[in-house]
Amino acid sequence: MSLDTPAKVPAKHGFLPITTNLFDRIFIAVVLFVAIHLFWMRFVEQSLSLYFATAISVVVGAIVIKRG
Repeated sequence: MSLDTPAKVPAKHGFLPITTNLFDRIFIAVVLFVAIHLFWMRFVEQSLSLYFATAISVVVGAIVIKRG
């Protein structure tokens, strides 16, 4: 392998309806993290702490990165 050619990141087919690579899945996980927190702060935070949203977001992000 030559140093001049960039390393290819392998594409993956998971449960997401698009072909993704690792960076795509990390981006989708970050977007989901923000969306879950915004939803939580608007509708649920009065009854449950924001730490629950963080825990749910981390689990969902790990699943998307691993299997997405």
